[in-house]
Amino acid sequence: MGANSSKLEKALAEAPEDERYYGLENFGNTCYCNSVLQALYFCKPFRERLLKYGASLPGNVDENLLNCLADLFTQINSSKKKVGVISPKKFVQRLKRDNELFRGHMHQDAHEFLNYLLNCSCELLEQEAKAAGGGGGGGGGGGGGGGGGGGGGGGGGGGGGGGGGGGGGGGGAGGGSGQQAPITTWVHDIFQGKLVNETRCLHCETVTSREEVFMDLSLEIDQNTSLTSCLRNFSSMEMLDRDDKFFCDHCCCLQEAKKRMLLRSVPPCLILHLKRFKYVEAQGRMRKLMYRVVFPMELKLAHTTADDPAAPDTLYTLSAVVVHVGSGPHHGHYVSLIKSGSQWMFFDDETVELITESQVQSTFGSTSDYGQNNMDHGYILFYEKAG
Repeated sequence: MGANSSKLEKALAEAPEDERYYGLENFGNTCYCNSVLQALYFCKPFRERLLKYGASLPGNVDENLLNCLADLFTQINSSKKKVGVISPKKFVQRLKRDNELFRGHMHQDAHEFLNYLLNCSCELLEQEAKAAGGGGGGGGGGGGGGGGGGGGGGGGGGGGGGGGGGGGGGGGAGGGSGQQAPITTWVHDIFQGKLVNETRCLHCETVTSREEVFMDLSLEIDQNTSLTSCLRNFSSMEMLDRDDKFFCDHCCCLQEAKKRMLLRSVPPCLILHLKRFKYVEAQGRMRKLMYRVVFPMELKLAHTTADDPAAPDTLYTLSAVVVHVGSGPHHGHYVSLIKSGSQWMFFDDETVELITESQVQSTFGSTSDYGQNNMDHGYILFYEKAG
């Protein structure tokens, strides 16, 4: 970074003294990975637990994706210089060895990678707990929300994923009779929340509830809307009738019903995925939705919660935005916008810059469906509980 590095260091005079701002090298369409890693690094609850985890590992531990990530975060955190560039080569090589989806130079999806990384981390921690005598079963993993979906991403390659239906869960609710209690890892502690799927039979009024866990929520989007509206729609009533009736155990037959999905408990760090990639049947292909979706710097979860009276008053602050840059799901680029202290930072692979809040707001989207003048769109939002 040279002169740019010293210029940035001066600009960051007001930044936290112990904070580090390092760009990540791109190894050919790996910006989908770099953008997510930056968001996770600046998610302080995750970083602190990962650094503690890495420091506790014995020297002869077998290499896996999680300890490679811990090594990378430790390298950044312990760097003497405040700014610079670092290579995530070891982590990327491990990722490609573990999952053929991320091999080669194919376009990848940042949301798909994030889900894989969190689920893989949970599984590795669960295996370690069992090996240490923790016992237990699964531990409620998966990515929340509907359709994970294909579609590329990557360093010259763009976003994808996320077609399909409403939001919700991923990962089992765990633990029926005769089963051991599921293991809850520190990754679950940070990102996992609970949903309740309520279905009311319109004939007998019996309410059937099913609990699910989530690590993120995938939200359907519309033109000229807001994140709050998307969350409200996520929890809106849906009618089950005609060919989509509900089998009521009380009535012992198919009946018309209403169902909705509510948040039962919310995590310290809430990840929200905007479903910007949709399969258009008439065109026979995936299309990017460039809709304008306004996301707030501070978020309250009103009208979306059940049983947790504190949840609607829980205040979240926006900490990171993974942005897809490009016109379609199979090409483009990923960058991340990060809140550090009172300042916003822009991370584009090796490049690190200070930006303004208005530049963050420019990623809301376009007011026209095919907004060719604005290709930068907020895709994955990271919120942390305030205080």
